[in-house]
Amino acid sequence: MTGLPIEIKIVYITAIIVMMLFVAFIIFVVIMHNRKQLLNLKEGQLQKSEYQNKLIQKELEKQKSIEKERERISHDMHDDLGARISTLKLQAEFLRQRVNDIELQNDIDELLKTSAEMNISMREMLWSLNSGNDTLGSFIDYTVLYTDNFLKKTKIKLWYESIDIIAATPILTEQRRNLFLCLKEAVNNAYKHSFANQLKLSFSQSANTFTMEVSDNGKGIPEDCHEGNGLRNMARRMAELGGYCHILTLQQGTVLLFKINL
Repeated sequence: MTGLPIEIKIVYITAIIVMMLFVAFIIFVVIMHNRKQLLNLKEGQLQKSEYQNKLIQKELEKQKSIEKERERISHDMHDDLGARISTLKLQAEFLRQRVNDIELQNDIDELLKTSAEMNISMREMLWSLNSGNDTLGSFIDYTVLYTDNFLKKTKIKLWYESIDIIAATPILTEQRRNLFLCLKEAVNNAYKHSFANQLKLSFSQSANTFTMEVSDNGKGIPEDCHEGNGLRNMARRMAELGGYCHILTLQQGTVLLFKINL
């Protein structure tokens, strides 16, 4: 450029400066565009997060409302229905002491038996409604207590074990209820049909999988009885929970296995 006239040099330098300014302007526009896109993306993510937080908050409020209603129903049943059943029982016992007719006494005994069964059913419903029982530890304690009380007047001896159970693990109310109904059916079947003298409850947990086994040392379930109403009901209840019920007929005894994902 040393041999070029000064005017050409000025033009050349000016062109370079203009080009550099143009390139700088393009870079500036690209940076601002990317920055705006990033801000829009962050704003969209923030709005999405706020929306999700609102949905979570609504769900929590809904759950709190449901739990509050469950507690109210539980208290009402305990205070009202429980008191009425107790009054009915006392009146029946008073009448039984005053009558001499054997047939009438038998009828009153049936009434007392029915009131006792109603009281047990009410306690089961109260336990089912109480959200404070939605843990594995509470479920296991109650099922063992129920089974022990059920078998007290029979010749069947109860054994139970818990393997790797984390007592505070949450369990959904519907899971807890259906599992308990399956246990009731299994224990009742063992009492009525197995001719067993031992019944064992086994509870185990592996990560989020919970397994309950009800086994006896009775005569087993005949093949043609595997599709009975009780067994079908248990299988249906477990299917509703996304779990399954499996029946094992051993050389001596039966194992009913119930498994769900918590």
